[in-house]
Amino acid sequence: MITYILTDIEGTTSDISFVKDVLFPYAAEHLPNYIREYQNQVAVQEQLSLVAADSKQAVGNIEALIETLLTWIKLDLKKTPLKALQGQVWRYGYEQHHFKGHLYEDAYQCLTKWKQQELQLGVYSSGSVEAQKLLFSHSIFGDLTPLFSNYYDTRIGHKREPVAYENIIDDLKQLRFIDEASNILFLSDVVEELDAAQSSGMHTTELRRDEQLGSSIHQSVASFKEVDRNLPLFT
Repeated sequence: MITYILTDIEGTTSDISFVKDVLFPYAAEHLPNYIREYQNQVAVQEQLSLVAADSKQAVGNIEALIETLLTWIKLDLKKTPLKALQGQVWRYGYEQHHFKGHLYEDAYQCLTKWKQQELQLGVYSSGSVEAQKLLFSHSIFGDLTPLFSNYYDTRIGHKREPVAYENIIDDLKQLRFIDEASNILFLSDVVEELDAAQSSGMHTTELRRDEQLGSSIHQSVASFKEVDRNLPLFT
């Protein structure tokens, strides 16, 4: 029986264009000056130290580290310190009301319904946990963070590697949210992520929004409402 629903964000709960066309450009534009202004803050220093170690540069060479970060953004690299710094910049943007987090209405409705039905909900995204919480706390539907029990990012493992999902399963067992992997339904729009989750024993469903549904080893749906209708099949 499904007792826990784990969801991706980009392309699943939220329009991929929001991240691609709003958040990423905003971070790329504002990250350099943000780092220059707040480089002495502990939260920024910690991430810059990780960037320096990864790129084998001097931690004091701020301009070189900024260039490295901008290169990582252009290459769409899932580097944990980059995600953390982007999250800090996005916090500023959310707090200044420069944008709100996009959420599909069907995702909002079903997540709210599932919470009311006492299903546990979690998020697993390549974006940092901070960035995830920012999106949901400043969403177009208001603060949705109370819906979720857990948030996971690349610190638990990379999303296309089975070990990441095994780590999540171990964590949820320890927290007593699940008894076994098959209690979890993972939602994503990326087949490779679903493959990795399925190999760990999770149930999976592929979100194919705005696309023609195709054949897949994973159940494919166009919206969260279809996920909701299919939940009884897992009992």
